[in-house]
Amino acid sequence: MELNICGDAEASGSLIKQSTDWSWILKDLEATRALGRYLVQQAERPSLLLLEGTLGAGKTSLVQGMASAVGIDEPITSPTFALAQHYPQGKPPLVHLDLYRLELPAAADDLFLQEEEEAVEMGAILVVEWSERLSLDLPDAWRLKLSHRSEGGRLATLNKCDPSADV
Repeated sequence: MELNICGDAEASGSLIKQSTDWSWILKDLEATRALGRYLVQQAERPSLLLLEGTLGAGKTSLVQGMASAVGIDEPITSPTFALAQHYPQGKPPLVHLDLYRLELPAAADDLFLQEEEEAVEMGAILVVEWSERLSLDLPDAWRLKLSHRSEGGRLATLNKCDPSADV
C-alpha cells in the first residue's frame, strides 16, 4: 500500500529509498502525523526513534501520529517540562522523551538510559525529541530528521543508525 501523505500526483508521498535513507515530502502537520502512523505499522518498526529538527519542525506531531496508530487516545503533547511521558495503554506502549531543556550531554545521557531501561521493560517504543543532545553510541536506533522546506511543507529523512558510517 502506498502512503499518500503529500496530496498531489507529482509527489505522492511514497517512500524514496536512497541507500539506507528514506525520504518523504510532507505538505502539512496532518501529513507528518500520517508518517508517524505509517512508521509504527511497518513490520520492521523502530523500537528506538531519535527525532531531530528545529522548534516547530513537527516532532510532536509525528509522535501524535505514532500514538494514534498504537491505540493511545489521550492528548499527546511535548514533554518539554516533564521530560518524559509514558503511555502504557498503547499496543505496544510508547515512551516519549524530550531532551530540549538538557544542554549537558551527561544529563541527557543519564535521563535517556533511565528511560530506555523502562521502555525495554515495558516492551515500548521509545521516541526521543532533541536527540542531538545525546553523546551515546546507539547502533540500534533509527534517526528521523524533520526540516522545513523553502517551497513549503517539510522534508522527513529516516535512516538506520550505522556506527561504522562515522569511521
